[in-house]
This record gives sequence, structure tokens and C-alpha cells, in this order.
Amino acid sequence: MLGVALVAVLWPFGALFALLASLEDLAEWLLSPKERARARARARDDEERKKAIKAHALDQLFDGDWAAAAGQFLLRWYGHSSHPKRLLVLTPDRILLAAPPKRVSVRQAERMVVVAEIPASEARVEDPVLGVHRSDRLRIVFSDGSWLTVITDEERSEIHKHLMRRLRTVA
Repeated sequence: MLGVALVAVLWPFGALFALLASLEDLAEWLLSPKERARARARARDDEERKKAIKAHALDQLFDGDWAAAAGQFLLRWYGHSSHPKRLLVLTPDRILLAAPPKRVSVRQAERMVVVAEIPASEARVEDPVLGVHRSDRLRIVFSDGSWLTVITDEERSEIHKHLMRRLRTVA
């Protein structure tokens, strides 16, 4: 009975929010032609970015070969901790990966431990769409040609910025 009463009271608010959302969409449609052109350009850029990500296979976790270095690395890496939060750190001579401890309790997710160190001779970090599209994807490419994709919290993470600076210095 209480649930029915609660729904009866909250239903008009839901309808009001739906109406406001529809009015917001209408207001966007009625914006100036410049704003509509910008919105179309943003949508086109977003679509091209998605196509570039798919073309470079950045929408896949790794190359699919469990016997290659990337596949073996993934098996070891996720064996250390099942928590989804990871930290990727680049140094001049290695790639460091950290994760929370294997058993994560309250407030333990912030405590990271290094779970893997990859020498620079064995792997490198790259952004295949760097300079063309903004992306939240990076790729760790191993010396045998196998690779894995890393998704960052931001489109332009500090690692993306580092790769951009390094690209400018080389060019």
C-alpha cells in the first residue's frame, strides 16, 4: 500500500521531468544555425573518432592471442587483483602497473601496489589515434607484436600529454 502511495505521489514529478527533457530537446533544435552547425560538427567528429578507434582495434582488450606476451601478461596482471581500478606509470626505462591488493576492503582501493614492471625493451605505450582524434585509449605493444588496450579515466590523460610532447620533440 505504501509503495502505491509513493508511486502516486512521485508519478507527476517523473512526468514533469520528462516534459522538461522534451522542451530542452526542442530548445536545442531552435538554436541558431551556428550552434546547430557546431553540434553537427561535434557529432561528426565523435563518429569519426569512434570509427578510428574501431579501425585501430582499440575497442578490443587485446590482440586475442593468449599465448603471446600480451595475453600472458593479462593473465598474470589480473591474477594479482580482481579490482578494476589500475594505475599505469611510465618511466624512462620501464612501464609500471599498479593495482589495489588482492582482497579489497573499505578504503583499500586507493592503496596501490606495483603488480608488474615491463622493461622498455619488452614493450612500449602508444596512442594510435594521437594528434588526429581525442581518445581515452592507449595501447601497450610488446616486442613480439602482441598488444593490449588500456582505457584511461580522461581523454587527455597525463600519459596522452606525455606522448604528444614526445611526438613533438621527435618531429
